[in-house]
Amino acid sequence: MSPRQTSLPRTWAARGLALALSIGLGASAGALFLQYGSGDGLQAMDWLRSGLILLSTFWLAWGACQGLLGLLAWRAPPAPADPAPADPALADPALADPLAEAPAIRGRTAILVPVYNEQPAPVLARVAAMDASLAALGLTDRFDFAILSDTRDEEIAAAERRWFLRLVTERGGEGRMFYRRRAVNTGKKAGNIEDFIERSGAAYDFALILDADSLMEGSTIAEMVRRMEADPKLGLLQSLPRIIEAESRFGRAMQFSASFYSPVFARGLAALQGRTGPFWGHNALVRLEAFAQSCGLPVLAGEPPFGGHIMSHDYVEAALLARAGWTVRVDVDLEGSFEEGPENIIDYAKRDRRWCQGNLQHTRLLMAPGLKPWSRFVFVQGILAYIAPLFWLGFIAASIAAIVLAPVPDYFPTPYDQLFPIFPHNDTAKAVELAIGIFGLLLLPKLLIAAHAGWTGRARGFGGGWTALRSTLVELLFSSLIAPVMLMYQTRSVAQVLLGLDSGWPTNNRGDGTLGIAEAWANSRWIALTGLAGLLFVWWLTPALVAWLLPVGLPMLFSPQLIAWSSQRGGAARGGAPRLFTVPSDLAPSPVILAWKHVLASWTAAPEGGAAPPAEVTEPQTAYA
Repeated sequence: MSPRQTSLPRTWAARGLALALSIGLGASAGALFLQYGSGDGLQAMDWLRSGLILLSTFWLAWGACQGLLGLLAWRAPPAPADPAPADPALADPALADPLAEAPAIRGRTAILVPVYNEQPAPVLARVAAMDASLAALGLTDRFDFAILSDTRDEEIAAAERRWFLRLVTERGGEGRMFYRRRAVNTGKKAGNIEDFIERSGAAYDFALILDADSLMEGSTIAEMVRRMEADPKLGLLQSLPRIIEAESRFGRAMQFSASFYSPVFARGLAALQGRTGPFWGHNALVRLEAFAQSCGLPVLAGEPPFGGHIMSHDYVEAALLARAGWTVRVDVDLEGSFEEGPENIIDYAKRDRRWCQGNLQHTRLLMAPGLKPWSRFVFVQGILAYIAPLFWLGFIAASIAAIVLAPVPDYFPTPYDQLFPIFPHNDTAKAVELAIGIFGLLLLPKLLIAAHAGWTGRARGFGGGWTALRSTLVELLFSSLIAPVMLMYQTRSVAQVLLGLDSGWPTNNRGDGTLGIAEAWANSRWIALTGLAGLLFVWWLTPALVAWLLPVGLPMLFSPQLIAWSSQRGGAARGGAPRLFTVPSDLAPSPVILAWKHVLASWTAAPEGGAAPPAEVTEPQTAYA
């Protein structure tokens, strides 16, 4: 039932190998750059650039090692065991249980759905679909749903109540489906979950923590509970959510990456983290006893962005569970776990701004007492995820400064002892070798994943070997184009945090994310103008360097067009021939996805009529079991 667990010696061996390889490649890149810079004599700027190359290459190599470890640890996923019923929205509890041979579930689980200014119909339609999926397994008596609202908009809150009553009426959910809205949303999502645990956690053994856009198969939820019941030390079990329902070019590229690359990289991550695994804040099952005893979050001294409530609480909660001796694990083989993603670069950057602040806030927690060494290293990784792009920006700036500060070449260093000039040694070949090596760390893991998918037959779910390879190549090109744009957004995010600016907790934009050129320009003109100014300055300074900067400068210059174009619908493979960025959910949608669409279509095809007035909803104080 549960995947084979990695032993502690193997975990440490994987960590040691990955660290040694990453440090070795980083040091080699730094040394090679020093050889290149020594042609005209080593200057202080050469040492600075060499250090930046070392750090950047280490970070790239660390990511590449996760992909390679994931390929080495790859095992074919089991065949699906949960076929779609004829009418997935009306799943019959009397249907034969495909997991009838599995151990019976003994404990009770609360499925938590935190919402914050979301459109309620799609969210509660997901709850209806998951409840139907559990009903098909005859397990509704083991699972309750709790809709935990932090919504501040009164109109949306009233709609939440109306749609919740419709959900309870249609699904027969009285006594096992609950709704409450907090008067004050202290602590944001983490505080929302904490409030539930304090009020009602004792009534349950486990809690499945979701996001508003989460969707999971009933068989997957049940399997997660069985795995946790089989391992008394398992405190948190994280699934790997796949992005679904993407429509834009940007969204479909992200969806393809999440389905095609992420399982391999996540398997490598699992090999490195072992029992001190990740928590990504949603689509994860927690043991409530462990969570309640271990995961009380402090309020950090001072004001945001570095003080106040902890924003990226999931990393911290995983570290606290590990500190208390509980196992935290990600099981990549768990299928049937889904979420939605941003549909354009602007929405992605807004969400990333919040994550940036949360990760940099972890600098306050690096020396917290009792944490496992690996948990501290995970904090460092999260910080580096936002600091590392600045190394590249610093390298570009230092390279330009090196030209300005370079001494005038001296072709006769000892004029009285030689008759012929001595020209600086041309080490351009070393620079080319270094560039190829760095790009290889970016490209090689993804190309190997594509080759592995073709070899093992996994590519069939992505439209076949040729379509998967073509999607990989286009995704590599697309990610290379948007990388400078994302670099600028991340640089601004880090600068804002360091300047003490708080991002708050903006509402996620869902649905159609199409942007016009005017909106794209309004959100990225500073990037375009920075790119133009940078290229003109380098042209004035030394035209020979412009060609090296075009891969960075041109995407910045045309960022409004790139953002607007990538937000347009990109086409999908839904029942027809496979197209670019085809994913398995296009060719064979999961039953719970079909059920959700069926419910949502039936709900939105007619008015909300028939629902009782908001006042009839259970009051927050008595909303829990």
